[in-house]
Amino acid sequence: MRVAGKNSRGAVRAASKTSSEDGDIEARLRERALLAMERAYAPYSNFQVGAALLGSDGSITCAGNVENAAFPAGTCAERAALACAVASGVRSFRALVIATSAEEPTSPCGMCRQALVEFSPELDIISVTRAGKEARWRLGELLPHAFSPRSLQRTD
Repeated sequence: MRVAGKNSRGAVRAASKTSSEDGDIEARLRERALLAMERAYAPYSNFQVGAALLGSDGSITCAGNVENAAFPAGTCAERAALACAVASGVRSFRALVIATSAEEPTSPCGMCRQALVEFSPELDIISVTRAGKEARWRLGELLPHAFSPRSLQRTD
């Protein structure tokens, strides 16, 4: 699945043609992310987020954000889906669809970007809204010069 996006200078990067299979997968990811968004627990911010993460093995793992009265204890939908997928044994991913209750598509927060780069630095990310607006990025574009497992390699 190849997605369109913008490079670091803001220029639009064209998407290559997707097969009907990729279109079907993307439609399923959107549907699952929107459903997860509806199930999100966001009583404090009222900002519901759902995520559907496509594993390299074809599995789809979904989650919604879960807020907590002790605000730092909340969990973003993207990290919740990642944790569930990793707990199931999936360690690499092809795509992430995020659905939000915002008027404009929303990218993952910095903490989610860092968590995702651990497993799939070139992850395709699609953000959609209830109204059908969408934005697309590659994780590497959202988190250039990421701190990754390679950053921990020693020379001694």
